[in-house]
Amino acid sequence: MSSIVYLVPCVLDDSALNTIPHYIIDSVKNCQVIFAENERTARRFLKSICKEIIIDDYEWFTIHKAEEEQKNSFRQKIKEQKNIAIISEAGCPGIADPGQVLIGLAQQLNVVVKPLVGPSSILLALMASGMNGQQFEFVGYLPIDNFERIKTLKELEITSHKKRSSVIFIETPYRNNQLIDTIIKTCKPSTKICIAAELTGPNEYVKTKTVAEWKNEKTDFHKKPVIFLLLAE
Repeated sequence: MSSIVYLVPCVLDDSALNTIPHYIIDSVKNCQVIFAENERTARRFLKSICKEIIIDDYEWFTIHKAEEEQKNSFRQKIKEQKNIAIISEAGCPGIADPGQVLIGLAQQLNVVVKPLVGPSSILLALMASGMNGQQFEFVGYLPIDNFERIKTLKELEITSHKKRSSVIFIETPYRNNQLIDTIIKTCKPSTKICIAAELTGPNEYVKTKTVAEWKNEKTDFHKKPVIFLLLAE
């Protein structure tokens, strides 16, 4: 019997346990090994979705950036024909997540990979934005350097206009307000920007406005989990 690698989604907000389908519990119970982006968070998450799960019965490995040590451990557990759960810090494994390296390794080793249904902040933001869901691109983090950031925003705006595509990006929560300020100062007044914050949580916020309209809004997203979307029409 060969290994199965389960991609276990985690909550985006600790209070949103209803976003996790029940069948995920059965999948976790079918595993012997867990690779987690953050072991402490993953342990707390598993306890919250099922009190019966005995956390210490699993072999635990922290993914970090999936360095060679983690990849070797992953190979060894597959060789031992253990079932493995990969758990992201929030949302879906493999999506803006270091677990993708291990998933790629599982594919190379011809192991069954089972993606499980759960919340993805990127898709939830796109769904609620009203922007183009037929053609879109996720570009991750923008450059930290202000000059490079401005240059990148202008390039994304040109590409979005040319392809009529939605561009999705993220920022470290403590730099959200600076990014919004840069967007307002850099992008064209007619460009649409969606800010999707604290998705699935009690203070969930999703608004799409033009840059000109955002200039008149008082916003404060400091230290909040936010997804940004841009559409230049």
